[in-house]
Amino acid sequence: MIEIRNVKKRFGEVQALAGITTEIAEGQVFGLVGTNGAGKSTLLRSLCGIYRPDEGEILIDGEPVYENPSAKSKVFFISDDQYFFPGGTPMDMLRYYETLYPGFDRERFFSLMDALKLDPKRKVSTFSKGMKKQLSILYGVSAKTKYFLCDETFDGLDPVIRQAVKRLFIKEMEERKMTPVIASHNLRELEDICEHVGLLYQGGILFSKDLDSMKLGMFKVQIVFREAEDEKRIAEMFEVVDREQRGSLLTLTIRGSRTEIETAISAQTPVFYEVLPLTLEEIFISETEVLGYDFKNIIG
Repeated sequence: MIEIRNVKKRFGEVQALAGITTEIAEGQVFGLVGTNGAGKSTLLRSLCGIYRPDEGEILIDGEPVYENPSAKSKVFFISDDQYFFPGGTPMDMLRYYETLYPGFDRERFFSLMDALKLDPKRKVSTFSKGMKKQLSILYGVSAKTKYFLCDETFDGLDPVIRQAVKRLFIKEMEERKMTPVIASHNLRELEDICEHVGLLYQGGILFSKDLDSMKLGMFKVQIVFREAEDEKRIAEMFEVVDREQRGSLLTLTIRGSRTEIETAISAQTPVFYEVLPLTLEEIFISETEVLGYDFKNIIG
């Protein structure tokens, strides 16, 4: 488990992290979302021990990570601005990572390189942005670390490779309980892989919640009532988080179980209704508005 306890980090006048406290459980995909400048990269660099918090502490399986080789050996970090040796080839970086991670699986690395048709002897400087990102991911998977921290992992990857990477993560989780922590400003990229999500805003974490429980507890209902009183009865029975009217079609975001919502609406005998699951973006909009934030201006 990764434990983050009241972590603060400042760079001059900029408060990058403002007292973050949360936990990242093992064996699940944790999505860290927020706009550029929200503190995602700073938090990831703190989690792998690059930055030392000004206040608070970060524990990897109960050990402080900063200046602790034992804790650091459990973490692999892919930054958004990846580093490769000038003029180097994938083989040069391979030898480097083998010195850092004794459990590095060379055979797995070459197998994945071959699957993605990447040349291990070609200079990395000639690789495209997407190819460099693929290469970094292969190093991370082959290092066999328990925790895999990724900053904007899918940025620069085409749709086919994105899905391949997601399947690769799932396979590693099933086989050896790898825990990916994926930071992104794009909610749609994380929706089909993350199990737990945390929203960062201005260096603080607004909330950290299990995605399935959030999806099962809130639904979007598109409905055409026969009478205005019918809507009032629904509002008395459930918490209506959001309401939008377009002509006779009413769209309500309602907190509650699907069965309870459908039963109550059916009892009103509406002209038409449909209960739909919310997207990750819609969930965050609703949750943050409850907290008093305008989500539409937090994440694009």
